[in-house]
Amino acid sequence: MEVRECSAVLLLLSLLLPLGLPVRGAPQHLICDSRVLERYILEAKEAENVTMGCEEGCSFSENITVPDTKVNFYAWKRMEVEQQAVDVWQGLALLSEAILRGQALLANSSQPSETLQLHVDKAISGLRSLTSLLRALGAQKEAIALPAATASPAPLRTFTVDTLCKLFRIYSNFLRGKLKLYTGEACRRGDR
Repeated sequence: MEVRECSAVLLLLSLLLPLGLPVRGAPQHLICDSRVLERYILEAKEAENVTMGCEEGCSFSENITVPDTKVNFYAWKRMEVEQQAVDVWQGLALLSEAILRGQALLANSSQPSETLQLHVDKAISGLRSLTSLLRALGAQKEAIALPAATASPAPLRTFTVDTLCKLFRIYSNFLRGKLKLYTGEACRRGDR
């Protein structure tokens, strides 16, 4: 074989060889790919870090109600996935309202920082995307379809925050806690 023919064969083999390697299948639902949720968690953590040292323009003129992000792991594991879905949906709805209220209060402040506004806008966009991804996962149907025998869902525990930093901390904790636990369980189920 000539050098030219050998190069052509090697080139052809290098192009065809990767076609025969096994490829990891994509998850059926995008939210089941851990990298997707991790991206939203990273954005929330970045927003929290940016606002940590913030003094001017980061305090709200009123308190904002947010979901309590504490998780009792023993109780969470014993909860039906439908009850977990209710908890996540209620928390996500309240968190979305809180971020929107924070955006309005920030816009009404004397001179809102572009950086702060960017992080609030990213959080709003992220929450909308997460809501869509959870809807595609079927979480909304699970939340609605609580069995009749199940006791009515416990009221959502809440508290208030008065700064943008605390709001972003709750956002970050909610994604890392209840949302991550719920999606992990929902994605592990056989029908996901």
